[in-house]
Amino acid sequence: MTTFEAQDLDPLTVAVLEGGESSERSISLESGAAVRAALAERGHKVIAVDPSEVDLSSFDWSGIDTAFIALHGFFGEDGQVQQILEDAGMPYTGSDPAAARLSFQKSAAKERFFQNYVPTPPYVLIHEGDTANGIMKKARSLGYPLAVKPDSQGSSLGVSVVQSPDELPEALTRCFHLEAFGLLEAGVLGSEWTVGIMDELMLPLIQVVPNRPFFDYQAKYADDTTHYQFEFDIPSDVVNSINQAARNAYDALKLQGVARIDLVLDRFNRPWVLEANSVPGMTSHSLVPKAAARIGISLGELCEQMLKRSLSATPQS
Repeated sequence: MTTFEAQDLDPLTVAVLEGGESSERSISLESGAAVRAALAERGHKVIAVDPSEVDLSSFDWSGIDTAFIALHGFFGEDGQVQQILEDAGMPYTGSDPAAARLSFQKSAAKERFFQNYVPTPPYVLIHEGDTANGIMKKARSLGYPLAVKPDSQGSSLGVSVVQSPDELPEALTRCFHLEAFGLLEAGVLGSEWTVGIMDELMLPLIQVVPNRPFFDYQAKYADDTTHYQFEFDIPSDVVNSINQAARNAYDALKLQGVARIDLVLDRFNRPWVLEANSVPGMTSHSLVPKAAARIGISLGELCEQMLKRSLSATPQS
């Protein structure tokens, strides 16, 4: 594991992209506010830029050194804003358009995982136009319990864990309320884990212990009873297998900068990658800042390292 070395960064003018129009707008605003405060405290000039109020394609980027992407969900994590910034020649934090787009679409990411032998639960793609009987047959082919997920949402929005066929219709309604495509994913019973990665640096592994059936939106952002554990009673080789699965997922998607990989560890101590997040949250509840703080990296230092990488990254075509 590469160690983190805090380095002074000359004061920059940073556009923090936050808000937007996705269903994760409120979380994005929280992330943006936390990032702006952390960077301002370290002497940088920060400007909040909300794409719901400003057309980024015609925005005047002169005088701005780099953009910090704190946009979650549609537009922020699906490669769109990254492409606009590339076209404008503006450095930015995080992954390039192709990697962002791939990681945001769960079905595409899972196909890449399969191709690269990254363990991930079996799934089937569904559409709101499919018949109820057809979806029920697909569900039976996977077995219960299973997860119902929108294909392209974050923060566990629209996600349900379905224990029996009777629960499926309500879960589908919740999923299709957000978008037309969804996934039925085989349920893996076990403990939940997350790994933050910044290029070569693996942040400390976190076991997530929600006081709810699973780590859903409420558990992530509103429930103070959710526990985050950095010490756990499992063999070191199992810890290594979780970290290796996360690293393999990061590499398979060709992610860059800071990203977060979510996994589940089954009863046989086998890790399964659930999804990757190319623009992880930076709120007080967010896991990447918690993991960084565990090894003495403040949010300001973390954000500065992300800025430094954005300024040294090779432009993508």
